[in-house]
Amino acid sequence: MADASSPAPITTTSPLSIPIFRAVWIASLISNFGGLIQSVGASWMMISLHASPQQVALVQASTTLPIMFFALVAGAIADNLDRRHVMLAAQIFMLLVSAVLALFAWMGWLTPWLLLMFTFLVGCGTALNGPAWQASVGDLVPKPMLSGAVTFNSMGFNIARSLGPAIGGVIVAAAGAATAFFANAVSYLALIAVLLRWHPHRPESKLPSEALGSAMMSGIRYVAMSPGVRVILFRSLVFGLGASAVPALTALVARDLVSGGPLTFGLLLGGFGFGAIGGALSSIRLRARFTSEIVVRIAAIALISGTLVVAFSRLLPVTVIGMMMAGGGWVLAMSTLNVSVQMATPRWVVARTVSIYQMTVFGAMAIGSWLVGVIAETHTTSIALVTAAASLVVSFLLGFVLPLPKVESIDLDPRGWEAPETALHIEPRSGPIVVTIEYRIAEGDIDRFVAAMNERRRIRRRDGARHWTLLRDLMDTELWIERYHVATWLDYVRHNQRRTHADADNSREIFGLHRGDKSPKVSRRIEWQTRGTVAAKTDIDGVVAEPLTDVSAST
Repeated sequence: MADASSPAPITTTSPLSIPIFRAVWIASLISNFGGLIQSVGASWMMISLHASPQQVALVQASTTLPIMFFALVAGAIADNLDRRHVMLAAQIFMLLVSAVLALFAWMGWLTPWLLLMFTFLVGCGTALNGPAWQASVGDLVPKPMLSGAVTFNSMGFNIARSLGPAIGGVIVAAAGAATAFFANAVSYLALIAVLLRWHPHRPESKLPSEALGSAMMSGIRYVAMSPGVRVILFRSLVFGLGASAVPALTALVARDLVSGGPLTFGLLLGGFGFGAIGGALSSIRLRARFTSEIVVRIAAIALISGTLVVAFSRLLPVTVIGMMMAGGGWVLAMSTLNVSVQMATPRWVVARTVSIYQMTVFGAMAIGSWLVGVIAETHTTSIALVTAAASLVVSFLLGFVLPLPKVESIDLDPRGWEAPETALHIEPRSGPIVVTIEYRIAEGDIDRFVAAMNERRRIRRRDGARHWTLLRDLMDTELWIERYHVATWLDYVRHNQRRTHADADNSREIFGLHRGDKSPKVSRRIEWQTRGTVAAKTDIDGVVAEPLTDVSAST
């Protein structure tokens, strides 16, 4: 996955033309309004409780930390269960937590740490919902519309960010934070209603769901063995550290730098949101003209400039302009990175990969929020913002050393592999399975073959193979043997069904170097336990099977 020299093609058809995406998007917009209203209430409630600057900054961190802690579990759940049910469970949970938070606020029972606990629980619901929703977007719209759909999601959130904080400021000033919390609880009802009516077609899987632990490890392994995804995640981590400063410190900016109250706080967040809408509207046009790397660099410049304006301005109109610049850069970068990670991942593991992306970026934002809160408490809010801008400069410069990969043109659809018939009766849990593939390679092609097999090793391990080795026969110099293990026959089937069309180039290169009259010989064997007499039936991992014979096939 090399850096693109030209942008990927962009479809001009709006994802909102698809009815179910439109319905979910509108319901999510309403829910986003509620979430932003609650954020205003929580931040200003924290100030009203005479909390420290660090505790104020932790309001945002307490919402993002659960994503860092639990998103991978949520991703594994979303890849193995009905995503609609996962989203429903998350929305109902957040509704209940928000309702209880409203009750506690009305009764006057809240303390700074209790408020942080409630926002943490809301973050847990967000962590459960996020991977399922992100993975569902690719199921709701065709692949050419995915970039636009992700952008519309960002736009919807930032439409709410534009108006929600201002509305939240009015609600808090007029009726108190408890009313803001109650408004958020009500906002979940629309999305719950849409999800209850939505009955998506879920292709029937021929394989059982993976165990939760195994599914989590599969996701981690896929990311670890995918260089392009690793680059995107690392860039997201570095960017997220500095990107968190402006939204985390907005309440302190309103109080300390421009000497305002709840309405000022709402106006500043509204400015950030309006800028974000501008960033979202410009993102499709920018991605049509420039590579993802250039778009992220443009976003970083906008966010750096906006952060510095907010740090040094003492005039509300100027600060609002700075917030707009920061909001535009923030959403432009985040939506581009989000699209990149989804386009770099096949559907079987997309929720887990998105969850790891969310863990990375929101974990970085949580850490960044805490750090700028500490700096604001020990020094000043302005110094904290300047420090964040400096970290964003590092993120910008990193793009010249480690550019984002071009992933839009990669075909990650599965190749449609079917399990072969075996002469030996075998059950899905039988194993371990040992696979060998024999190649005949000319002396002059060895360097090319070994290089191609190095890539094959990465692909095999990424998709679940163990103990991969490449052997050369001592008596027949042309004979090379690829060997690897999988834990069970079911794991062998999963391993092969995870191969994508993008992997076919590697296979074609290897098979093109094979000199035999026939295709490379594939042998599949099961490890045999030497208990009792080999002529007798033997229990292999709980499966009664006849004595072992090689199961061979050509590909």
